[in-house]
Amino acid sequence: MQYFLRRVLVNIPVLLLVTIVIYLLINLAPGDPVDFFVNEEIGITKEDLDFVRERYGLDDPIPVRYVKWLGQVMQGDLGFRFKNGDDVAEVLAVRLRRTFLLMGTALAIGIAVGVTLGIFIGLRQYSLWDFTFTGLSFVGISMPAFIAGIFGLYIFSVKLGWFPSGGMRTIGKPESVFDLMYHLVLPAGTLAIFNLATFMRYTRFSMLEVRGEDYVRTAKAKGLKPPAVTWRHVFRNALLPIVTVVGLSLPTLVAGALFTETIYSWPGMGALLVDAVAARDYPMVMGIMLVTALVVLTANLITDLAYAVADPRIRYE
Repeated sequence: MQYFLRRVLVNIPVLLLVTIVIYLLINLAPGDPVDFFVNEEIGITKEDLDFVRERYGLDDPIPVRYVKWLGQVMQGDLGFRFKNGDDVAEVLAVRLRRTFLLMGTALAIGIAVGVTLGIFIGLRQYSLWDFTFTGLSFVGISMPAFIAGIFGLYIFSVKLGWFPSGGMRTIGKPESVFDLMYHLVLPAGTLAIFNLATFMRYTRFSMLEVRGEDYVRTAKAKGLKPPAVTWRHVFRNALLPIVTVVGLSLPTLVAGALFTETIYSWPGMGALLVDAVAARDYPMVMGIMLVTALVVLTANLITDLAYAVADPRIRYE
């Protein structure tokens, strides 16, 4: 419990520093959010622009605006969108569930398939299976999410027509779990490619490292059956590096979701961020960045705590 509280206290200034950096970068970027309100057809005067700046607090210095925004966040208020006046927290609550569904599915696929294949080839070093899947893993690790998304969209949707090209449900049909999963296959599969390849590589390496330990040879010499040696001695001790890489993969998963949601028109936080940045919608961009930072910091904390579960030799005092 003390370790948990210390980590939470350490993450607070880290989160604060992240929000300061992001807020400065957004406000120092070229452009003016007031330009979004300019309509060339009806015209707009300088007085109108000054009123908009005053209405949204854009006439204050950047440090003052940041302190005001932070004060609102401390009260649970993320503000309202410049673009249409929607409540940022309400919009994020809806979009966050969709992004978590996509990321959770992709992560589950990556862990289930990647770790399983890593164990499989880790027990068959230098075999044809090992060379084949190792080569494919290099392709998966080297391929950016937007390239994999374009290929997946072109091959499986445009050419083969196996899966829909975007969205979360079929227009004109009632919502159902089956229809949702049908639309989830391509974006989740695309997002899972990098993590699947990474988990497979790390699992293979960890399995090969543990297989050469003295206690594994001792277990074999005692006459234990191969499945018992594999699961009780090899995989259990190879699990710690796998837990580490799974935890560290979450920031990459968040970044990959940005491209994947845009390519497949998945209505999550990634597509929302692109829209907010294009409109220079400061409250929405800051809300998304705040939630993203919280997710990453929480994932790192859970990863650290998971070490004690994966390896009983670790204890946090």
